[in-house]
Amino acid sequence: MALAAATAVVGAMIVLQVVASRSGFEGPLDSLARDFVGTPKSMSVPWAGLALGLVGLTNRQRVLAVAAAVGIDLVFVAGRAVTDGPFAVGNGPTWVLAGIALVAAWRWTEPQRSSALLGAGLGALLIAATKIGDVWLQITVMARPAVLDQYVELADRAFGAPSWVMGQVVDALGPVGYGVLHWVYIELPVAAIAVALYQLRGGWPSHHLVRTFLAIGLIGPLFYLVFPVVGPDFAFGAAGQGAQLGDYWPTTIPTGTDPTAFVFDGGAPRNCMPSLHTAWALSIFVHTRSGPRWLRWGGTFWLVCTLMATLGFGYHYAVDLVAGVVLCLTIESALRDPERGWGRFRIRLVVGGAAAFAALLLSYRYLAVQIAAHPMVSVPLILGVLVAVVAAFHATFFAAPDSALGRWGGRDASATVRVPV
Repeated sequence: MALAAATAVVGAMIVLQVVASRSGFEGPLDSLARDFVGTPKSMSVPWAGLALGLVGLTNRQRVLAVAAAVGIDLVFVAGRAVTDGPFAVGNGPTWVLAGIALVAAWRWTEPQRSSALLGAGLGALLIAATKIGDVWLQITVMARPAVLDQYVELADRAFGAPSWVMGQVVDALGPVGYGVLHWVYIELPVAAIAVALYQLRGGWPSHHLVRTFLAIGLIGPLFYLVFPVVGPDFAFGAAGQGAQLGDYWPTTIPTGTDPTAFVFDGGAPRNCMPSLHTAWALSIFVHTRSGPRWLRWGGTFWLVCTLMATLGFGYHYAVDLVAGVVLCLTIESALRDPERGWGRFRIRLVVGGAAAFAALLLSYRYLAVQIAAHPMVSVPLILGVLVAVVAAFHATFFAAPDSALGRWGGRDASATVRVPV
């Protein structure tokens, strides 16, 4: 299974590299090469990948690995300083992560080899996923020139245009509030790694946050081509840089009621529907629920700030967030408590979640006019779908086993399993 996954990732990177090279933008292999010998595109992702790679090592090996990564990074930083290059870190952890995989494969014996390779593999997969994701966003621009923002904006009016409201709230928070929200938004992967490392502190549980995080990143972007949307600040605000329909966001709500797909000539990726930032932040929240108080509060803080940022920065509409929640809980339902198998409790969650997700996207596309015209009916229906998915998920994985809700969710004494945190 691991070999098949590695082969699929390498194959995807090669294919996307060919597409990127022919289209004139940086491909995943180009970006990976920069992490090794150039200026890393991200300073945090390589270190997050190494952090996962350290899970399979002994304490002494971890100290040596971190020291080596810091030393290599300092050499590259000094080299860029001498040549007037930009400040960046990330080369060191990339080299060390590759070294861990090579040494484990060729020199170590079981069980240390398997543990080290699993950690290095997850770290490498995290890095590769970001490279693939960057290229995929470029592909969405080329493949879907026309966007559906007018439909989503119209449906969002039934909820009171939350992005417009939150955009004004963020403006009122000033530079400090904006800075906090922006930091939380861009450092979401770092928060996920922090939670994952806490889960993995005692070894490899059957399910952990990294599995959900990567699954969301694999499945979610496929819908960017199905439902291309660029977001309020791009389609209706200044970030559109001339390609927008008008300068509406965040002060003036559009009044049109006849939505159409329109060509967006700007370079913004079509990455709004569903909101993967919401899905990822919710996965962090879910995986911190049975941890200590500080971890639960951290997960709550990250979720609340992420929701505020996605709306307040004009990156998403509220209905994007609803779809992101349903997507997250559907994927988590398929992965969580694998020891319980695939009984009726799990099948109905996954099938029901997938059906709810499809219904939401179809309604945004084909019933936007009706949703906006009848908010007293449409809003309770959309929120009802959301509440039903959340309630079913809670009943199946978090309700007390001896409660009626727990029994409905199949949480009898023999089936109850908690993810270690």
